Amino acid sequence: MENANNIPVVSKKVLLPFILITSLFALWGFANDITNPMVSAFKKVLELNNTQASWVQMAFYGGYFTMAFPAAIFIKKYSYKKGILAGLVLYAIGALLFYPAAAYAEFGFFLAALYILTFGLAFLETTANPFILAMGDERTATRRLNLAQAFNPIGALSGLFIAQAFILGSLQSDDIDANGNAVYDTLSESAKAAVRTSDLMVIRNPYVILGLFVLIMLVVIAVVKMPESKDEGSESVGIGVKRLFKNKRFVEGVIAQMFYVGAQIMCWTYIYQYAETLGIDNRDAVTYAYIALILFLIGRWIATYMMKYFDSGRLLMLFSIGAIVFTLGAIFIQGMTGLYSLVGISLCMSLMFPTIYGIALQGVGDDAKYGAAFLVMAIVGGAIMPVLQGAILDLGGDGYADIEILGVPEVNFSFVLPLICFFVVAAYGYRTHKIHTY
Repeated sequence: MENANNIPVVSKKVLLPFILITSLFALWGFANDITNPMVSAFKKVLELNNTQASWVQMAFYGGYFTMAFPAAIFIKKYSYKKGILAGLVLYAIGALLFYPAAAYAEFGFFLAALYILTFGLAFLETTANPFILAMGDERTATRRLNLAQAFNPIGALSGLFIAQAFILGSLQSDDIDANGNAVYDTLSESAKAAVRTSDLMVIRNPYVILGLFVLIMLVVIAVVKMPESKDEGSESVGIGVKRLFKNKRFVEGVIAQMFYVGAQIMCWTYIYQYAETLGIDNRDAVTYAYIALILFLIGRWIATYMMKYFDSGRLLMLFSIGAIVFTLGAIFIQGMTGLYSLVGISLCMSLMFPTIYGIALQGVGDDAKYGAAFLVMAIVGGAIMPVLQGAILDLGGDGYADIEILGVPEVNFSFVLPLICFFVVAAYGYRTHKIHTY
């Protein structure tokens, strides 16, 4: 029997398709991390409270939940390639809708644009993840997905750079006077309206350019030949779904994925609010988000290498324990050390998404197309959890340190939600290692 260590993770015959599909991981990483700072940006520009501003994430990740299963049905009927093309079309439409959204200056219009944009991301993730798993031997599938997912934070870093250099640094609503007070709050309504119009255009432009770039990617992928994956079977959707939900490892994986994504989005969204309580403005806080993503990228490459020698369930459990320790630091250690702990969580989160994904879909065969949809629908955790965290931040008012809970500011205490999430992921890693058989 051939040793799994001698099997290529990616064979030469699918190298070009692998590279193109892997580039999509960077593309949706870009969308994720240019959007995370927008929660704070929209709050200031449109004068929202924390709960209202968190609807940015509800719209963004809610689109995944809405469209993931329709995407699975689509690719089951047609092919992975057509699913990817459909996703790119929806992605481009959503991004380009930022143009009229800025013209109308309506928060709801922006939310609708983000919602449609993530219809496209749902198609891409539902399609690309199982497509990567299928591009070779099943024994190297989880390593192959970790390799592809390692390019996701590269796109995320690019998104953060654009957010810092071209959005946050140019927003007039974020200006402060010599005494550290927000200038925007002192303006007349007519002056505020002028600033609002200018700032919404600043937010709009990168998304419009992104939409045009996505259309270019659409053309490139359309002309490149991809491995065929059309399913000729006539089995009903219900039979495949029923079979999946008899698989305990898969069901527990969906649950773990929902809690993991919720934790990730909370840690990356509210790092700005955490930093603000330490006197760090949004633009400078991006530096800490950069460091978090660099650690995330390093951790993902390390995890991909370690999986050649170690059981993926055990690694998932150990990395989750590390995340729990860092999260406790972010909650109970105040000052810069607490912020450093919050940044450190990203190192431990690095392997979680692709590893949970790979474990959950291992051995499910062609049901992976539906399984992928449920795992992408689990991204709804990123829609629900930030709203709950925003509600905690609003307990004492619109600020982030209005009251103390268990002896720490409310923004620190709010990270009890990611803490709970990491306990769930650790439990899945333990059960995978000790109970579930492959």
